[in-house]
Amino acid sequence: MFDAKKLLDQFLGSQIPMAGGSVRQRAGDAVQTAKNNPLASGAIVAAVLGTKTGRSLAANALKIGGMAAIAGLGYAAYKNYKSGQQPETNNDHLPALPEILPPPADSPFSLEAPAATNDFALALVRAMIAAAKADGHIDAAERANIMGKVHLSGIGAEAEAFIEKELSEPTDIDALVAAAVTEEQKVELYTASRLAIDPDTRAERGYLDLLAGRLALPDALVDHIEATVSAAKV
Repeated sequence: MFDAKKLLDQFLGSQIPMAGGSVRQRAGDAVQTAKNNPLASGAIVAAVLGTKTGRSLAANALKIGGMAAIAGLGYAAYKNYKSGQQPETNNDHLPALPEILPPPADSPFSLEAPAATNDFALALVRAMIAAAKADGHIDAAERANIMGKVHLSGIGAEAEAFIEKELSEPTDIDALVAAAVTEEQKVELYTASRLAIDPDTRAERGYLDLLAGRLALPDALVDHIEATVSAAKV
């Protein structure tokens, strides 16, 4: 079994510019960026599946690790929700977070918690892929383009096969929901899904609303996650 936590790091690494140009040009840009900055080579996966995010995560997301970034954002949103704060819903006035902080070591969100397993990291990757394909734009041709770029990242045959399977098969939302057992895991699963996209279509918004409902997340908590993720993107 491949290291799902490492793959999650690659999904949330520094974004490689992908806007504009042909598929071949964008793939070439990704390869050149990887050559110039080996640390960012794993971000090819994020660049491919995160083309609709519009913005990148705060720069230290790769440094602290993908699972820590998701847990930290989930912890911040959950803490604000529990304290009774009102989320800032006007994205134009949201202050960008200077950095993403991991959750405290004694928090259920912590990577030291029993729930922070490799299997759950895999569920977070699945959640991000599911969100990325929610608007139905990833057809067979686009999937082939994606897998060509994924292959360039050198993530390994097993991880490649996993990504291709997730892209080609219908989303199993029952399995995704079942993977989140604790309340904190439910928050993290939705946070990861929201990180994968900036929902600007009805299909994407509908998918996230469906996921939140299936996870039984209160509307106010979802609002806090939305605001926290928006603030973390720069």
